[in-house]
Amino acid sequence: MTRSTTARSTVLALSSVLAAAALAVPAQAEDHHRASGRSLPVVTPRSETPALHDDEAGGNADADDPAIWRNAAAPGRSLVIATAKEGGLRVYDLDARPVQSIAAPPAAGPDHAPGRFNNVDLVQGLRLSSGRADLAVTSDRGHDRLRFYRIDRDRAGGPLSDVTDPAAPAVFSRDQAEVDEQRTAYGLATWTDPASGKAYALVSRRERTSIALLELLPAPGGRVTYRKIRTLDLPSSFRLPDGTSWSPCAEPDELPQVEGMVVDPANGTLYAGQEDIGIWRLRADLTGTPRLIDKVREYGVPGVYDEETEECTPGADPGYGGTKLSADVEGLTLVTEPDGDGYLLASSQGDDTFAAYDREIGDDNEYEGGFRVAPAGTPQTGSTPDGSEECDGAAALNAPLGSAYPNGLLVVQDGHDSPGDGDRPSTNFKFVDLGKVLDALDD
Repeated sequence: MTRSTTARSTVLALSSVLAAAALAVPAQAEDHHRASGRSLPVVTPRSETPALHDDEAGGNADADDPAIWRNAAAPGRSLVIATAKEGGLRVYDLDARPVQSIAAPPAAGPDHAPGRFNNVDLVQGLRLSSGRADLAVTSDRGHDRLRFYRIDRDRAGGPLSDVTDPAAPAVFSRDQAEVDEQRTAYGLATWTDPASGKAYALVSRRERTSIALLELLPAPGGRVTYRKIRTLDLPSSFRLPDGTSWSPCAEPDELPQVEGMVVDPANGTLYAGQEDIGIWRLRADLTGTPRLIDKVREYGVPGVYDEETEECTPGADPGYGGTKLSADVEGLTLVTEPDGDGYLLASSQGDDTFAAYDREIGDDNEYEGGFRVAPAGTPQTGSTPDGSEECDGAAALNAPLGSAYPNGLLVVQDGHDSPGDGDRPSTNFKFVDLGKVLDALDD
């Protein structure tokens, strides 16, 4: 098969997708959204990373998405690897202390965007020309590329080293002019097909509905590159039960993008969060027809974009949305158990909560409950971690991580770190005992 044939685009018929979508559930008023969130069980962070500041003095660092790398030889020396957008990558130990900071690549030229690391995920044991290695993979939104970092816990200079092939192609853009439009690589999830042993990355596109499947490949000198297998476009317009067509309000020519994604390794199922729509379930090889397993509350609500304020004014709620998620839906992660049980966790950014769905497809990913990550004490004093608000990214690992987290770890981004530093925007990551989360969901 030729490469041009293999790298084909899968276009979904809107009618078939909508026919497979779940039936709409009446939405609730906004004050009830917040009240419902407050009524959910609460878990508190054990620790938090130092604040990042998205300003010139802070290196334009903005916490976004974490991944948890387990050190099989010494679980207590495992690492959390996280993106900081223009600030690059940050690596933390299990006490949330900084271990390494890696700068994003500079701009290609004076008129181009600098590197901007959006999401991160891991690949274990990828075969390189220099031997097998664990990798951190990140989407570089500024350059529309993936970047790869080999993980070696005891390497002098820090555990991560850049092994990106300099010739790695742009993911979506045909040339630098398209890169400059910044409709570039955005969300990211990795997947290793157990049947073939091949490793892949699934990458979404900023301000578009596209998802690309990329095969990860060894390159000379122990480096890593990739090739595009196929793309899939999720819908941007939806037929409502009253027969009308609806698209979420956005800036002109901006489509409802996907960011949060995760693949269930047991069955090759991709879960993708289309921020203003809901959560899709589809095959990780991007074949077949996706199914919308839950909608955000705002689904179907009309809106008018005001170019002066750059905001949308919502209209009357027709009651076609869901009841568990409030836009944006972000930060998808899996809590896996050996017998196939477990949860799909999703950040409900609009009401600062997390929703948990049954991992098993046979149970139709039914809703199992939710929780909030709340302050561990009085955050104004700065002595204890605050909670998580407007969470962008999350990562869970249900495995022992030494004495610090014998029941596993959940790491969540906090979009508004408290007490903060005056008017400076402050973000960071909270570390939560996963055992406490599972207890809250079981109650």
